[in-house]
Amino acid sequence: MNENLHFSCKHLVCTLLCILFTLGGNIVSAQEKSIKGTVVDENGAPLPGVAVVVKGTTHGTTTNFDGEYILNLSSDNVTLSFSYIGYLTKDFLVGSEMRIDVPMEVDAEQLEEVLVIGYGSTTKKDATGSVEAVTADGFNKGAINSPQGLLQGKVAGVQITTGGGAPGSGSTIRIRGGSSLIASNDPLIVIDGVPVDSDGISGMRNPLNAINPADIESMTVLKDASATAIYGSRASNGVIIITTKKGSTNESSINVNYNGSVSVNTLNNQVDVLSADQYRDIMSGRPGEHLLGSANTNWQNEVFQNSVSTDHNVGVSGNVKGWLPYRASAGYTMDNGTLKGSSMDRTTLNLNLSPKFLDDHLSVNASIKGMFVNNKFGNDGAIGSAVSYDPTQPIYDSRFPHYGGYHTWTTTDDPLSGRSVNAPSNPMAMINQNSNTSNVNRSIGNAQIDYKIHGFEDLVLKVNAGYDYSSAKGGVYEGIETSWNENNAPSGIEEKGGFVSDYTQEKRNEVLDLFAQYNKEIGKHRFDVMGGYSWQHFLQEGTTVEQNGYGYEMKNQPWATEYYLMSFFGRANYTFNNKYMATVTVRQDGTSRFSPQNRWGTFPSLALAWKIKEEPWMQSVNFVSDLKLRAGVGVTGQQNIGAGDYPYMNTYTRGDEYSRYGFYNPSTGQWEYFNTIRPEGYDENIKWEQTTTYNIGLDYGLFNDRLTGSAEVYYRLTDDLLNYIPVPGGSNLTNMLLTNVGSMENKGVELSLNAKIIQRQDFHWDFGVNMTWNDSKITKLTTVDDPSYEGVKVGGIAGGTGETIQIHRVGYTPYSFLVYEQIYDDNGKPIEGAYVDRNGDGKIDEQDKYIAGDPMANLFFGFTTRLMYKNWEFSMAGRAQFGAQVYNNVDSNNSAYDQLYVSANNNTNNVTTDIYNTGFQSRQLHSDYYIQSANFLRIDNIMVGYNFNNFLKGKANLRVFGTVNNPVIFTNYKGVDPEISGGIDNNMYPRPTTYMLGFNVNF
Repeated sequence: MNENLHFSCKHLVCTLLCILFTLGGNIVSAQEKSIKGTVVDENGAPLPGVAVVVKGTTHGTTTNFDGEYILNLSSDNVTLSFSYIGYLTKDFLVGSEMRIDVPMEVDAEQLEEVLVIGYGSTTKKDATGSVEAVTADGFNKGAINSPQGLLQGKVAGVQITTGGGAPGSGSTIRIRGGSSLIASNDPLIVIDGVPVDSDGISGMRNPLNAINPADIESMTVLKDASATAIYGSRASNGVIIITTKKGSTNESSINVNYNGSVSVNTLNNQVDVLSADQYRDIMSGRPGEHLLGSANTNWQNEVFQNSVSTDHNVGVSGNVKGWLPYRASAGYTMDNGTLKGSSMDRTTLNLNLSPKFLDDHLSVNASIKGMFVNNKFGNDGAIGSAVSYDPTQPIYDSRFPHYGGYHTWTTTDDPLSGRSVNAPSNPMAMINQNSNTSNVNRSIGNAQIDYKIHGFEDLVLKVNAGYDYSSAKGGVYEGIETSWNENNAPSGIEEKGGFVSDYTQEKRNEVLDLFAQYNKEIGKHRFDVMGGYSWQHFLQEGTTVEQNGYGYEMKNQPWATEYYLMSFFGRANYTFNNKYMATVTVRQDGTSRFSPQNRWGTFPSLALAWKIKEEPWMQSVNFVSDLKLRAGVGVTGQQNIGAGDYPYMNTYTRGDEYSRYGFYNPSTGQWEYFNTIRPEGYDENIKWEQTTTYNIGLDYGLFNDRLTGSAEVYYRLTDDLLNYIPVPGGSNLTNMLLTNVGSMENKGVELSLNAKIIQRQDFHWDFGVNMTWNDSKITKLTTVDDPSYEGVKVGGIAGGTGETIQIHRVGYTPYSFLVYEQIYDDNGKPIEGAYVDRNGDGKIDEQDKYIAGDPMANLFFGFTTRLMYKNWEFSMAGRAQFGAQVYNNVDSNNSAYDQLYVSANNNTNNVTTDIYNTGFQSRQLHSDYYIQSANFLRIDNIMVGYNFNNFLKGKANLRVFGTVNNPVIFTNYKGVDPEISGGIDNNMYPRPTTYMLGFNVNF
């Protein structure tokens, strides 16, 4: 049934495409007279994208890149309406003339950049907090399938790191460095007025994939507390507000747009491992040589592939009789991964309606979004196996028919002796004998109703009701012949093998906001006051069914969890003489996640701003077009502490099948087994972390805003930081308790500059750059200062049981690397086991380890440039980071001679070429030799496009473009890619280079 549903969705999209193109064709057909002209701005420069419509009809066109238009008319004596965002609409009566050139005039009120903020909007010039918006024109270009990719590198203070190159992969977003060690560091995401859960749902790599990037109009980032405090206990890590595209405000205009592309994904880099010939040479005369095969297999070439992906989007927007702006869209994405067996198949639908009633006193903004995704998850474990598997072995081996014919390591040289469970698995068996799929459906919708009271228009009553529903089902299937499942063995040795896991999950998020806004201007005084109430409910439930070995009993494990959030909030803006501004915000949140005594928290903020340019003594400084000083302070919280929905309660954990008590029943003569239940430790006084932020900013515009930008300085202090601390025996049900004991600080500087370098009639050149310096430091981790407290070891690594490489330590950045200082010989080669005795006690032990950097870049940049010459367009965007380190776990785990042959497992392993540089006989996991620079300069995307004039005799605009995503990176890192969230490189799914060709048609 699911396949039929998916089949129907595909055909629905195709049908919509056909209908819409037919509609577009009918709109522009059957014309008798042509009129043309050029539309220019106030400086005489051409204006592309201006809507040219026969007034009172739906017949029209838009200007091309050169500001030119051609429109067929059925008769004279009609009125043409010219409209463009930021400009006054102009009407011209058409007589016998064949050409009308139109100079547009700026609409001063509309031209100001509008910023969507919490429960309202403001203009850039009136903003008192640290707020920055990126609109569709400024988004990153190319093969981007998630909203995060649109914003990457665009905003100072925002660092976005993709989780790898898997189809639909998620990203780590950090605004000003994060504020927690245990709790979530993700920003709050608000989609068309609905705050969504950042945790996502099972079967989806990225919860934001529910939003088609082609439907997004703008993304607004709220960074300081004066901007984010309106969201209270969820805003410690900033807020990102996503606004989708709405219908046109132009009367009686219909716009049909189609955008399609095809892309090729390829990998340009691999882990440097020994070839088959090199491996035979290094194994010559060594134990295990007898196990070598005769093949020459590049396992990385086998598990990876060049893949082809496609993306199609169609949208219709317009306005019904001037009162119902609308936009409907549909999209289809087929993203095939470079790891064999991985793909994402996504269909999206979106509808936005914005009607107005009662003489425009009643406004409604309603939206509904739907997403249907089929995922195939390639076995990521095959990436590591491709690095370590013996290159002299074949993919298939006739000695192992009971393992599907794949070469498999067994406990002895006898193929029937049973699989060697600790040996690496055949990478292609892991790809082909594993099926991991999911089907995810999601819908997000809301309706906001604004009523401007008749006779008292300064007061607006508002209601926002929204929802976010998701459902998922999926599972993992491994056949009875799966060669890499440790439960499997040849027939006759073990009766049962294979693995099956099925899961379902549903998530519900419902929100209701009731608030009022009052705007009043009295002389030189302007007031904007807003206050209201918010209620939100989160519920998720699901089932998990597992069978480990066919023939065993299936284990059904249903579960459910929920929490509520209730809030009161308010904001007051005051402006005097359009120069001096103040904003006061407060929110009181109550959450069911904490005990009654800690359930409520208050989060206030204060911001002040001074428009220096408006002072009389600045009027003679002509080169300064805008200058505003801002300062703010506020408190925000974090109630998503990573401990579930009931962290203050005494909860119990049900034991697995290996933790059961057996009782003999004499009446039946059988043993009966009962699962155990274990109580968990808890802190009934646990509560949210709180972050206090101080911010000073300067916004500027020079040379009639040809140069614009801002400079900011901030300091953030998080109190009640969560940490696991030891507790006395017998005082709780655990020896380590999660509680609020610590503190952490972030301080930084942000700079941004946007320049319109050249603005001529046929040539435009824009350039933008942003820079961020951030320093994070833990200032407290225990209830009392304890100099002997070493910190919390984190950052698990491959190479041994329980091995870690990072630590949270007071005075240092979170996730700092804790390692030994390596000693080198005269040739610069590391000496095995030789480390610096840093404390001088004559022995090497844990006390000699030191902090050797951290994975957080102190300095990072984003830059973009755009050139337009006549019909040609070129753009490029990139990023750079400095001061970060990465631990190369691929080399540290795979570059020692004792790994070549493991007698206990009866297998041989490949190693990386770094073995030639070190000569290590055994792994030196904790040497700082493997702490390497993660500095890089990356070009994220390059785009070249061409706009065709008079396409279909002026009935449409056509744009053809080509892009390259991730074309080049400059770095000294020895591994595949230095950009790794968390700083530990352990065979991540590599990011591909993507070449895309696409076109856009606008009717």
